[in-house]
Amino acid sequence: MELAQKLAVLADAAKYDASCASSGAGRRHSLGTGGVGSTEGMGICHSYTPDGRCVSLLKILLTNFCLYDCAYCVNRVSSNVRRARFTPQEVVQLTLDFYRRNYIEGLFLSSGIIRDGDYTMEQMVEVARSLREDHRFAGYIHLKTIPEASPEAIARAGRYADRLSINIELPTEEGLARLAPDKQAAGIRSAMGRVQAGIEEHREARRAPRAATTPVRAKPPRFAPAGQSTQMIVGADDASDGTILRTSHALYEGFRMRRVYYSAFSPIPDASAQLPPRAPPLQREHRLYQADWLLRFYAFDVDEIVEAGRGDGMLELDIDPKLAWALRHPQHFPVDLNRAPRERLLRVPGLGARNVQKLIASRRHRRLRLDDLGRLRAPLARMLPFISVQDHHPGRRLDDPARLRGELAPQPRQADLFG
Repeated sequence: MELAQKLAVLADAAKYDASCASSGAGRRHSLGTGGVGSTEGMGICHSYTPDGRCVSLLKILLTNFCLYDCAYCVNRVSSNVRRARFTPQEVVQLTLDFYRRNYIEGLFLSSGIIRDGDYTMEQMVEVARSLREDHRFAGYIHLKTIPEASPEAIARAGRYADRLSINIELPTEEGLARLAPDKQAAGIRSAMGRVQAGIEEHREARRAPRAATTPVRAKPPRFAPAGQSTQMIVGADDASDGTILRTSHALYEGFRMRRVYYSAFSPIPDASAQLPPRAPPLQREHRLYQADWLLRFYAFDVDEIVEAGRGDGMLELDIDPKLAWALRHPQHFPVDLNRAPRERLLRVPGLGARNVQKLIASRRHRRLRLDDLGRLRAPLARMLPFISVQDHHPGRRLDDPARLRGELAPQPRQADLFG
């Protein structure tokens, strides 16, 4: 098969993996080293770091051959799809060629399982090793880690990759056992633990004081400096949003995940009868990301978010989870923006963490008024019923949450006959 044909097959096969964002990588470039690549600058692709930089990634599979028969995966062994396989050298060459044309700033590499987990992992690690050592590539590298691989293979991957990720696949062990019988939840979590142990060991080594006899050049070897991430499929089993968020919370607490990604189940050809016939609404995936943000940056508990949902463990689809919580707890509002602590400001619908910091900084110098809020570029219509400032009080709007919900929820739209 021609290289271009392989690229078409294996880039398309990689589109189902959502956990390819490059957030967390430190600034690094190859100037003065004789190498190529960097983690800085602008690209033409679609991965954004927390500080707003766009980092384009070549996102491919090493191969879409796979020994496993996961019911939800288009590349499962029983699937009738066109197969292809890159050699490590071909992936290296593609990465360098795309970089030199300014198409990408990094590589996201995953793979089906060929032979066994160790062999597959070694092939992927060889790509990263060659880029780093043979070509002095300083760009971003994200490797999808095979849970069944040996600790030694995972340790080598962490030496060359900026980020490692291990997909937990489904939110419950029961769902995994039913839809992916070749995978073991305990093995996945064990591999996550090994990655986290390597990251912590590396950080402690870098923080440790250097002995007088230690050469100045010696820095401890790095290990996945951008941390690890994972991905869950949403809607392939009957797990509720509450179950999904509790699993995510456990992953953040137990393995210090940088991100948990949510990927709405997509129906595949010749699908198993165990799978739902339709994909879940994409809005469900969006609401889970919003709820995940509330867990990580807004000091919400899982129970608070779920309790504010529909009552069956599912989040509201027509309004975001923060607004849903506020409407169910009108007793906490209005919030006085001139006096309330940061924790209460973060609970105001429409008010983000950055704007909260700006408000706290501004009110040290003057009393806040509506004109000041207009300069925040925040959704004032959503905020006004829940706040008070020098020249604004919502009055009795919070006395009727049902009516307020009707005002703030998006209006129903006529469905498209041909959509």
